[in-house]
Amino acid sequence: MHDRTDADLLASVADGDREALRILHDRHVVWLRLRLTRRCSDADVVDEAVQDTFVAVWRGAAQWNGTGEPAAWIWGIAIRRMLGVLRGRRRWGRDRTLQESTPTVVTTAEEVVVMGVQHGDLAGALMLLSPELRAVVQATVLDGLTTREAGDLLGIPTGTVKTRMMRARIELRGALA
Repeated sequence: MHDRTDADLLASVADGDREALRILHDRHVVWLRLRLTRRCSDADVVDEAVQDTFVAVWRGAAQWNGTGEPAAWIWGIAIRRMLGVLRGRRRWGRDRTLQESTPTVVTTAEEVVVMGVQHGDLAGALMLLSPELRAVVQATVLDGLTTREAGDLLGIPTGTVKTRMMRARIELRGALA
């Protein structure tokens, strides 16, 4: 079963195959944890987001539409889960601070940027991009991957990554002007 593609494994997970989920987890947990750690310095937040991600994969594997790479789909879940964990902890941290029982949660500069990308003007501009262009921007700019790594993740040639990034820059400049 280890030679099966991620797409095959996701289809099996959608059918309730726990072994397929275990293999998918083993394939992706290390890079997923590393990428999330680049965005959040709190290991507990990263751990919770990783766990929530694979629970969401288990529950929502049937929602993957078969386009793009499964790894990119999993990453999309992971970053949204991490932001949800951060929002929940901030909310809880503020409530506790009002009761004067614990200090507030410390936010890193990168966490502030990620939140801004998800909810600021840039979020609106990113949503105007086609899914193909948005995926390249997310992989190269937000995730810090090289064009080669982004191409591997997205299943496209390196030259296509560069071309899509150039097109995305032009469209983002127009949307943010």
